[in-house]
Amino acid sequence: MEAFFVSTLAVAVGEIGDKTQLLALLLAARYKKPIPIILGILVATLANHALAGLLGHWVVQHISSEMLRWALGLSFLGIAAWTLKPDEMGDEGLNEGRYGVFLLTCVTFFLAEIGDKTQLATVALAAKYSNLWLVIAGTTLGMMIADVPAVFLGKIAAPNFPFKLVRWIAATLFAILGVLVLLGIGDRFL
Repeated sequence: MEAFFVSTLAVAVGEIGDKTQLLALLLAARYKKPIPIILGILVATLANHALAGLLGHWVVQHISSEMLRWALGLSFLGIAAWTLKPDEMGDEGLNEGRYGVFLLTCVTFFLAEIGDKTQLATVALAAKYSNLWLVIAGTTLGMMIADVPAVFLGKIAAPNFPFKLVRWIAATLFAILGVLVLLGIGDRFL
């Protein structure tokens, strides 16, 4: 269960202020259809994080543990730095079209997550923990914890939410994890 809880926490914290959270706010404000947006986020996240998890699982089988420790530690430090950069998104090009809000959300979330810090965190966590499905379930739950409230809050709370403070806290946590892993003492905490 450790893999599940660590994965949930890492992604929930890392997602605050991320472009996909902003996308959730944007879609909710524009279409005011929370259920298809939430279901679209869930399906897109499951698909994206399953692929990322499979990649992480493959990596651990083909890369030495020493190299993996360095890659994991450096990736956490990279995620920490990336967390400090606020994501910005415009709403141009988000037309519901004939397929509806659900499919629009699925496609835009899946594409927005490619190469995103939460996807990279999923790869790293899947490389760290042997139970791939607990990692995927945890990262997906973390994404939902961060994005579902954004869907319900829409534009109302977005200007008042302390994204900058939360980004700094998240960056600090990822940096600490990265240093612990690089020093070889991260196994006690991860």
